[in-house]
Amino acid sequence: MAGLSIFSRVMDNVFAYRLWQATHAAKKLIPLRKHNDLDLARRVLDVGCGPGTNTRLFRHADYVGIDINASYIRYARRHYRGTFFAADACTFDYPDSGFDFVLLNSLLHHIDDKGIRSLFSRVRERLTPDGHIHVLDLVMPSAPSISRFLARSDRGSYARSQEVWQSLFSEFFEPVILEPFSIAALGITLWNMVYFKGKRKS
Repeated sequence: MAGLSIFSRVMDNVFAYRLWQATHAAKKLIPLRKHNDLDLARRVLDVGCGPGTNTRLFRHADYVGIDINASYIRYARRHYRGTFFAADACTFDYPDSGFDFVLLNSLLHHIDDKGIRSLFSRVRERLTPDGHIHVLDLVMPSAPSISRFLARSDRGSYARSQEVWQSLFSEFFEPVILEPFSIAALGITLWNMVYFKGKRKS
């Protein structure tokens, strides 16, 4: 556990975080790009935005980013266009509604079920009727493997099976897409992930 806490402290540094993300960040976004024309997004709420690197996908849009790490937010405010809040996404009183694109990229495996339900109830109310939530997150494989070892070693403590993810998503959103995918290097699967696209339940 000491090693994991050291890793977490290192990742709190913006430059260490960006260096780590550079190895696989683009691969994580492949399903998002495949299933959506990002140029059509009008108002974007990026929950768990980190140091603001996702803003490059939405330069044309009204962008709001939220992250609990204040140093990430300070960096984002200095380097990117948009509105940024340093806050806990599970308890934050979101500033307004009318977002047609809500993004949660590799955030939820850091949050327990109670926190996720609080977060989902908050962002659901901020979605436009034609808007969608987009979730990319870590899946915990059932069988022993490198990807299971890496998922268990992640600084997020709540990687879940695809079935559990699906159940949580469906409590709050009407599924549009639920697509498993993997991130590999040298032919070896490093992480199993899921992409979910959903809309407000009527």
